Amino acid sequence: MYTAADLKKGLKLEIDGNPYIIVDFQFAKPGKGQALYRTKMRNMVNGNMLERTFRSNDKFEKADLEERAMQYLYSQGDDFIFMDNQNYEQLTITREHLGDSINFMVDNMDVQVLLYRGASIGVTLPTSVTLRVIKADPWAKGDTSGSDSKPVTVETGYELQVPPFVSEDDLIQIDTRTGEYMTRVKE
Repeated sequence: MYTAADLKKGLKLEIDGNPYIIVDFQFAKPGKGQALYRTKMRNMVNGNMLERTFRSNDKFEKADLEERAMQYLYSQGDDFIFMDNQNYEQLTITREHLGDSINFMVDNMDVQVLLYRGASIGVTLPTSVTLRVIKADPWAKGDTSGSDSKPVTVETGYELQVPPFVSEDDLIQIDTRTGEYMTRVKE
């Protein structure tokens, strides 16, 4: 059980039977009366945003969330198949619940699957992934019209900006939190 004093950014709690994560938090102490806790929360099942103000004596239930180590196996249309590393059971997660994570997932990748009351609601990827560049336009030497970067496409179909020295068939490391290029990886 949480109290209003426990509220902070990133805290996962249950309100009205749904799991929420706090994305923004403000504390206000008016001249008279109780302290106020203003929050912006995102529903972890459907992604809806909710703004609520709580008083210092409010109490909250901890969200019934579980994280399990799983391995991404393959995709089948809009469904993505994962295997539990403990009992080898397979689990299907839809494209809608994965969001931008699909841009960085390759077969046999280890991920953390977030479950709410036994149902999957999302995945947590490693902070960086190594992907192969499958399409890169050649860099025109002396082109000063823009910045020193060019667009490339990696094996998952994701497009990003990279330095001009990156070429087709290179391995690059990408930050999964921002989707930005980190470094080129030697084979």
